[in-house]
Amino acid sequence: MACENKGACNCTYPCERHGKCCECVRYHKSYGELPACYFSKEGERSYDRSVENYLKDRK
Repeated sequence: MACENKGACNCTYPCERHGKCCECVRYHKSYGELPACYFSKEGERSYDRSVENYLKDRK
């Protein structure tokens, strides 16, 4: 099953999953993380995909 982004991917980290949402979500979920699209622009730049960082980013 193909699973490509419908819109722009806001992740600035260079990896083979860029623009492949299903692969990206699966990868980060396996590490207990969230993908870049959950974070603000500033939060994304930290490359810290932890749930704790997400909660800080949303305050």
